[in-house]
Amino acid sequence: MEFIVQKIGMSRTVSVPSTPVTLLKVLDTKVCEVTDGVAIVAYSNGKKFNKAIEGIQKKYNLSKEFNRFATMTVANGEAGDLDVSGLGEAQTLKTTFKTKGRGFTGAVKRWNFAGGRASHGHRMGRRVGSIGNCEWPGRVQPGKKMPGQYGNTNVSVKNDVISFDAETGILVLKGSVSGPNGALGKVKVAK
Repeated sequence: MEFIVQKIGMSRTVSVPSTPVTLLKVLDTKVCEVTDGVAIVAYSNGKKFNKAIEGIQKKYNLSKEFNRFATMTVANGEAGDLDVSGLGEAQTLKTTFKTKGRGFTGAVKRWNFAGGRASHGHRMGRRVGSIGNCEWPGRVQPGKKMPGQYGNTNVSVKNDVISFDAETGILVLKGSVSGPNGALGKVKVAK
C-alpha cells in the first residue's frame, strides 16, 4: 500500500534520550478506479488547471481542488476516499522523496574535494586538477568524480513508524527523509 505525503519538517521526541523524528502529512487522496490492487488516484497540489485536468475531473466526478493524478497500489477495492487504516498497523515504511536540487556544482561542493593551495600566486583555486591517466589506458575512466548536476534525484529510505494520527493524518517517522519542507513524496508499507 502506498500513500502520497507532504514533509512538514523535523522534530524530536520528549523522552530521554530523545529521538530525531520527521513529521509527514498524509494528503487527502481520492481513488478514481481500481484494477488488481493498482489504482488511479487524485490529490491536490498547487493551482495547475487545464482542459485535460478538467476532462479527467468530469470523468471521475471530482471537485476542482483534485488537480494531480498518479497510479499507486492501494488497499481499496472500489473508488472513493483512500483507506489509510494500513498506516496504523505499519511498523516500517519505505519513504521516497526528491533531494534538494543544487544545480550544476563544482567538484569541491559535490564531492568534497580539497581544491588547490591558496598561496604564492597559484591559479588552482577550487578546480578539479588532473583527471587523466598515463599512456595506458589513455582516457578518463567512467564514473570519475567531476563537476555536474548535484541533487534533484529520488532517494528511498526505510524508517520506523513512531505514531500515526488518523484524524489529522500526521505520520511521525524515526530519523530523516530527503527533500525540503513542503516537498511531496510517497510512503510504502514495508513491514
